[in-house]
Amino acid sequence: MAKNVGSLLALAAAALLVAGAVVGHDDAAARRTMEEFAGFPASDGGDGDRTSSFYVDSDGLQRQIDELASFSDSPAPSVTRVLYSEKDVQARRYIKGIMNQLGLSIREDAVGNIFGRWEGSEAGLGAVATGSHVDAIPFSGKYDGVAGVLGALEAISVLKRSGFKPKRSLEVIMFTSEEPTRFGISCLGSRLMAGSEELSQSLKETVDNQNVSFFDAADSAGYKMHPEDLHNVFLKKDNYFAFIELHIEQGPILEKEGIQIGVVTAIAAPASIKVEFEGNGGHAGAVLMPARNDAGLAAAELALAVEKHVLESGSIDTVGTVGILQVHPGAINSIPSKSHVEIDVRDIDEKRRNNVIEKVHQSAIEISKNRGVVLSEFKIINQDPPALSDKSVISTMEFAAKQLNLDYKLMISRAYHDSLFMARISPMGMIFIPCYKGYSHKPEEYASPEDMANGVKVLALTMGRLSLE
Repeated sequence: MAKNVGSLLALAAAALLVAGAVVGHDDAAARRTMEEFAGFPASDGGDGDRTSSFYVDSDGLQRQIDELASFSDSPAPSVTRVLYSEKDVQARRYIKGIMNQLGLSIREDAVGNIFGRWEGSEAGLGAVATGSHVDAIPFSGKYDGVAGVLGALEAISVLKRSGFKPKRSLEVIMFTSEEPTRFGISCLGSRLMAGSEELSQSLKETVDNQNVSFFDAADSAGYKMHPEDLHNVFLKKDNYFAFIELHIEQGPILEKEGIQIGVVTAIAAPASIKVEFEGNGGHAGAVLMPARNDAGLAAAELALAVEKHVLESGSIDTVGTVGILQVHPGAINSIPSKSHVEIDVRDIDEKRRNNVIEKVHQSAIEISKNRGVVLSEFKIINQDPPALSDKSVISTMEFAAKQLNLDYKLMISRAYHDSLFMARISPMGMIFIPCYKGYSHKPEEYASPEDMANGVKVLALTMGRLSLE
């Protein structure tokens, strides 16, 4: 990093020449050039002021968001876009089209992670990367992930319009299957990029709820591969100098506090648990209460135990959710003979989260004994460690927000993102923007054009600065 703002401004002034601008050797001239790059030129133009060299095309960005949302298997305003579906393929084609228009070099790996690269003057150096995902869970909204893909492409446009010349290459990544909708695996693309040997092996046996294998589904979308090809997705740790992801907050804090930018310092560690109980079942009228071994009530009791253990953790950062609770046979006049529960537990403190998981396990054992049911399965599906943002990336994001005169706060992400796994192979950071009432994963999900523009500018300035390192 530059030792002080003055030297950084001089460096930026030398590198960030705008069309027709002549940069002098004095600090004032350097500062004026940097101010143009940062988005507050002497003309005091806003986002729509095309005389500024550093503007966000908010109308064009919103049009792209709306067009991408049209590739959906559910009616507007909801969005449903599942991995390797026809709509997913159409969305991929749309993203590659924008990359092509921007003059980026495009490549795809075996599973469909898409990379659009702007070559820097020293292309042999580790690149500065950004990106997110465009797959969408059923009946969700049009900003989750999309803000970080289309917003990243607009950030590249901003830098290109400004006349910026990157030293390190800049790359936009559209990750495959951040959502676990089809195969129950979150962040599939970024996990593989981070070198998950466990995932590369498990995908050989993975099928969806229609018994379609992962490889057959990929083939149907144009990604024909053999199991050994998955290793080609793995990336080396020196591949990227830094990775920054722009994302809607998916929570209400920024909007409630009237803060424009969130600088993420850590991503909470997610864990997923699958639990199954088996009882005797029976007729709802004929079996008396003392004689019942009710698998449904065992599941209900475990759900309350999850809440209890999370609340007793001693930290507001510990959260737990019973997102799936199913009973069999599922008739009003039949005592459940089987129950299936899926639990999500998260925390930025891995030890504290794992302690909660162990308490939930002990509760499941006690419940099965007390209710005379069989605990037939208690399986931890994934138990990922938390990720910390890199200090130098955090300071660069803070610098960008300050240069843009935007209010910001340091915060953690309680939702997982592809950044969680990119942190294993690259210094990582995340930029949050406010979203309406904190809504996400629902049709009401919304980020204003102004907030989108703020996020894009912070991302562009952060990437620009890091690319000069």
